[in-house]
Amino acid sequence: MKIATYNVNGVNGRLPVLLRWLEETKPDVVCLQELKAPQEKFPEEAIKAAGYNAIWHGQKSWNGVAILARDLEIKELRRGLDGDPEDLHSRYIEAMVNNVVIGCLYLPNGNPAPGPKFDYKLQWFERFTAHAAKLLEYNLPVVLAGDYNVIPTELDAYKPERWVEDALFRPETRLAFQNLMAQGWTDAIRKLYPDETIYTFWDYFRNAYGRDAGLRIDHFLLSPQVSERLKAAGVDKQVRGWEKTSDHGPVWIEIED
Repeated sequence: MKIATYNVNGVNGRLPVLLRWLEETKPDVVCLQELKAPQEKFPEEAIKAAGYNAIWHGQKSWNGVAILARDLEIKELRRGLDGDPEDLHSRYIEAMVNNVVIGCLYLPNGNPAPGPKFDYKLQWFERFTAHAAKLLEYNLPVVLAGDYNVIPTELDAYKPERWVEDALFRPETRLAFQNLMAQGWTDAIRKLYPDETIYTFWDYFRNAYGRDAGLRIDHFLLSPQVSERLKAAGVDKQVRGWEKTSDHGPVWIEIED
């Protein structure tokens, strides 16, 4: 079973890129972030024609998350997180696919930090961490995939000293990620590639992709039941080099059935 996560950075504007990638790589399950489309504008027919069922949580202009599955049923479990009834951002959707719980998330960026946006990031992180703890209690296979907007360590950034004051790399952000991991989650990429330089995001500016000046901010966290079945993981870096593409590359894992 191949599961992928991809911050598509505008699902309609990047639809040709998304469809080409789906055709070339054929993942079984896909988590998408930053749809930037209201609920009624999601390109369901094009996704269906590509062979995928879909559920999505849209929002006009910003955010938005979706889960796609190829020839598999998607049973939606929830959209959004508990703990703040006034939070209207479309940042989390969760489903059961092929007996695996898939949580698709788009964690707030948090810049500029410090400030209200950074406070919101940390508050959202707390709510997500509380939900993740509940998921572990069920003793089910769980995959939490998406754009975490977290640079976990210096290895995950080109010239990390430039990111010290950024919300993605501030000590509070990294500590929140460590607290989440400490519940018993496994970082799939780091399990298989503990010491390698691997990036998932390259800015549009200063030829970042050409220079491989990137960040690793898109992550797969696996419950113990999935971690023991992990066979492979990687980044489809070449997609970042396509025309009119997202500034993220798709990340994927393969687990044994």
